[in-house]
Amino acid sequence: MPTLPQLMEDDIRVLDDALREFLAQTSATAALLIDKGGFLLTHQGEAADVDFTTLGALASGAFMASQTIAGLVNEKNFNSTFQQGEKVSLLCASVDEHCLLVVLFKSQAGAGLVKYYSSNCSSRIAQQLAIAQQRTPGGGFDLSALNVAHPQELFRKKA
Repeated sequence: MPTLPQLMEDDIRVLDDALREFLAQTSATAALLIDKGGFLLTHQGEAADVDFTTLGALASGAFMASQTIAGLVNEKNFNSTFQQGEKVSLLCASVDEHCLLVVLFKSQAGAGLVKYYSSNCSSRIAQQLAIAQQRTPGGGFDLSALNVAHPQELFRKKA
């Protein structure tokens, strides 16, 4: 079963608009939408010298580790993780069963404000992903199964 619906240009535009609005509401530095395998789908904002592809992969791993911890303490799941540094903090929040919202923001900024608005942003993103899923039920991609060494399978014409 594919994890992500097939996303079209209009879908990405809606996702980017939601991320841009979120950044304006919170003054966060960057917001990334990743799948739970850690693949970067889209992002808005900038962070000097931060590789968003690597950040997405590591944030996903940390989030999935927290899900294992949740099970150990008899919790169904944790819907977000928060990491605070001296200069930069990171919030990783579940969007839906397949995607995560990763937010970088200055540690001096209010984490509560970021968490509050992340809920609204996640809802908008989840709604657009559901629309995309309804457009092509059963279609889409499992990015973790993608063989980047041989992408021909992804781009071949369907019979």
